[in-house]
Amino acid sequence: MNTLKNDLSRTTTVINELGIHARPAARIAAIASAARSDVRLRKNGEQADATSIIDILSLACFKGTVVTLEISHPEDMPVLNKIIDLFERGFEE
Repeated sequence: MNTLKNDLSRTTTVINELGIHARPAARIAAIASAARSDVRLRKNGEQADATSIIDILSLACFKGTVVTLEISHPEDMPVLNKIIDLFERGFEE
């Protein structure tokens, strides 16, 4: 489901029925806040600061939306992997 775009980004698909609403956005932001560098969420040329719930919600990611998560530094790979894992589990909803 997720693909390696380069060493610092991954592309995945929103699989949960409700898409990214407030609760998943808060979980993404909490994980992203642990990063030492920028974490971005991209959709169709738009981008959001993954530490901001409002930014994440502004992307309007419904079920089936393809998104790319990007980090700015390799040391944040564990953060990227945790967020991808959250997507793959459908935000546990």
